[in-house]
Amino acid sequence: MTESAVRTGPPPGGSFAAGSTIRRGWTLLVACAGVAMVVASMVALNTALADIAVATGATQTQLTWIVDSYTLLLACLLLPAGAIGDRYGRRTALLVGLAIFAAASFAPLVLDSPVQIIAARALAGAGAAFVMPATLSLLTVAYPPEARTKAVGIWAGVAGSGGIFGLLGTGLLLRIFEWQSIFWMFACAGLGLFLLALTIAESREGDAPPLDVPGSVTIGAAVAVFVFGILQAPEYGWADPRVSGCLAAGMVLALVFGFIELRRRQPLLDVRLFGDPEFFTGSATITMVFLGTFALFYLVTQFVQQVMGYTPLATAVALAPLAVPLLTFSMLSSWYLPRVGLRAVVFVSMVLVSVGFLYMRTLTPDSTYLDILWPLLVISSGFGLCTAPTTSAIMTAAPDAKQGVASAVNDATREIGGALGIAMAGSILAGSYSHLIAPALAPYPEPVRGPASDSLAQALVVADRLGPQGQQLAEAGKTAFVEAVSSSYLVMAAIVGVAAIVIPMFAPGRDGRQLLVLRRLHNAKDEKASSRGDAPVR
Repeated sequence: MTESAVRTGPPPGGSFAAGSTIRRGWTLLVACAGVAMVVASMVALNTALADIAVATGATQTQLTWIVDSYTLLLACLLLPAGAIGDRYGRRTALLVGLAIFAAASFAPLVLDSPVQIIAARALAGAGAAFVMPATLSLLTVAYPPEARTKAVGIWAGVAGSGGIFGLLGTGLLLRIFEWQSIFWMFACAGLGLFLLALTIAESREGDAPPLDVPGSVTIGAAVAVFVFGILQAPEYGWADPRVSGCLAAGMVLALVFGFIELRRRQPLLDVRLFGDPEFFTGSATITMVFLGTFALFYLVTQFVQQVMGYTPLATAVALAPLAVPLLTFSMLSSWYLPRVGLRAVVFVSMVLVSVGFLYMRTLTPDSTYLDILWPLLVISSGFGLCTAPTTSAIMTAAPDAKQGVASAVNDATREIGGALGIAMAGSILAGSYSHLIAPALAPYPEPVRGPASDSLAQALVVADRLGPQGQQLAEAGKTAFVEAVSSSYLVMAAIVGVAAIVIPMFAPGRDGRQLLVLRRLHNAKDEKASSRGDAPVR
């Protein structure tokens, strides 16, 4: 792909993003900072929810939506936002997204009711939907093919570590300042990145098709309804009609989207791309990686804080080593991927994650930091091995004119996988904890049993109020919590373990060929071609 094929107009004066190695490196820096900000914002408020509840009087449901409204808008707008960037300019999309994100992050500093904060977070998610795909598509058009895998590897490593950066930043801020400082941080970061993004060159497709409005509306609605159902699962349960109805409606809308796209001459997303081994493998693996990542963060953060007694800042510092193998393997992906192939990378990485989750089940209320550190590093190594190669697979399989859309697919799989991971882990944890602690609560009156059966955090608050008599309740709560977390880890290990078997069947190996299912399809085409006397299909 030549630069002239993806750029229109000369670069702005003084631009650092047009042609030279230094300018491409500057584009990489800005892109990585943008995606780190977007991902960090997904988890940053988790450590401040208690302070927000006290300051604003938010209910538990409102607190949930302060976090989830951002994810919901981000997920459902990604594909249309990526297509807009391809047509009207990827830097333009990045600038628009950063402006919206910064303005929305300023809003809670002056509008501090729970509903207003939820609306501001939703608007920030809409801005992030323009930022995230633009950062990756700018890289894929700025770097030549021989250097692109390394650049994408760095981007993927930063994206995977963004949650850790968010926890570290907010933990440090909350140790010194009030909860509003988190919004100051993101508002200033958004404004600063807006100024930096002005220094990079525009990138757009000169012959990009018009925006596919029916496809954009349908896929946006499909993702929004599906993710909304996932987010409601921990509160209502997977069998609740509100949850199952949303999941079913989301899948039906996704099928309608596929039907629309197959009939359009210039679709938003050519759904036939999912028949490409690399595109399918990348999408499926990224979904599994972020399902495991967000489930892990959800579970281990609560364990470290509530069972081991760490502060938010200490928790962030304790989890910071996870970034080391993730970043290291992501940056080395351009070296090991050509040597072993995507199939082996996916298999080994998923096995490592599954084994790590299984070992996490051995943790007890008396476990030390070292007991928890090494399985976390094993899991992080698995994530790091496959994140960059699968991201590169998605971007390589898509045509040049659809790099923004391909980036949005990559991002959407992350969001859907992350939402699924939190919902599944949260549902299993909540149900198992309530069941396991019930016998220990029998001797206590209802004002104690009710809150203590809801969560370990509530049980510890009640136990503290009981004084010395509450020690037994606290220990019972921690024991039940650890057993419930163990159940969640087992399910995650099983899901990732199955993925380690199934996904490599579709993945291309070092020879560029995939296994089993797709090979049979090719063999069937060969047989059909032979019967007609044609050359074999390859």
